[in-house]
Amino acid sequence: MNVILVFLAAIGAIIIWWLSGQRLTSKPWLETGSVQLPDHHSTERPPVPAVKIGLFVFLGVVGALFSLAVSAYFMRAASADWWAMPVPRLLWVNTAALALSSAALQWAKREAGQGRMENLRPALAAAFVLAVSFLVGQVQAWRESVAAGYVLIDNPANSFFYMLTGLHGLHILGGLAVLAHTTVRAFSTDVAPERLRLSVDLSAIYSHFMLAVWLLLFALFAGWANDFVDLCRTLLN
Repeated sequence: MNVILVFLAAIGAIIIWWLSGQRLTSKPWLETGSVQLPDHHSTERPPVPAVKIGLFVFLGVVGALFSLAVSAYFMRAASADWWAMPVPRLLWVNTAALALSSAALQWAKREAGQGRMENLRPALAAAFVLAVSFLVGQVQAWRESVAAGYVLIDNPANSFFYMLTGLHGLHILGGLAVLAHTTVRAFSTDVAPERLRLSVDLSAIYSHFMLAVWLLLFALFAGWANDFVDLCRTLLN
C-alpha cells in the first residue's frame, strides 16, 4: 500500500506542477471589465489543448495500474516459493534503445518547435526505429529466458517478469501506432511543421513516461528496488 501511495503522490505532484503553468488555474468568472479581443502579440501562453489534458489523465491511470502491479510484486516476493530469475543481459541493450528513442523524440520536439523539417524527419524516424528495436529485443529476451528454463508457470517471479514486461510492451506498441502516424505525416510533402508540433509533443511526453516506467521495472527485476525499499523500511523503523 505504501508503494501505491508514494507512486500516486509522485504522479499527482507532476500533474499539479504541469497544470500550474498552463493557465488552467485561472478563474474567468471573477474577472471584471469588458471582453478584449485576443492580442496576437501577447506573451501569455495559449490554452492547453484538450488532447494534452486527456493524455495526462491517461498517464495517471497507467501510472496507477503499474503501481498496483509493482505493489503486488513486492507482496508476492515475500512468499517462500519466490525465486527471482536472473535479468537477461539483453535488457541492458533494450533499455539503451528505449532511452535513445525518448531522446530522439525530445530532439524531434525541439526541431518541430523551430519548424526545421529537414531535422524533424530523421529524428522521428530514429525514434520509431529505436522503439521498434526495443520491442524486438524484449521478445528476444523472452525467448532467451524460456530457452534457459525460466518458463511462465515455473514460479511466481517468472510470471511477474513476463506479465510486467508484456504489459509495458503493449503500451509501447500503442505509442508506436501514434508515432508511426506522426512520422508518415512528417514525410508528406504538403504538411506544415505547425500541424505536427502537437503530435510530436504528445509522442515525446508519452515516450518519456514509458521510459520512466521501464526504468522502474528494470530496477525491480535487477533487485535494486528491493534494496531501496529495505533501506526505507530501516530508516522508518
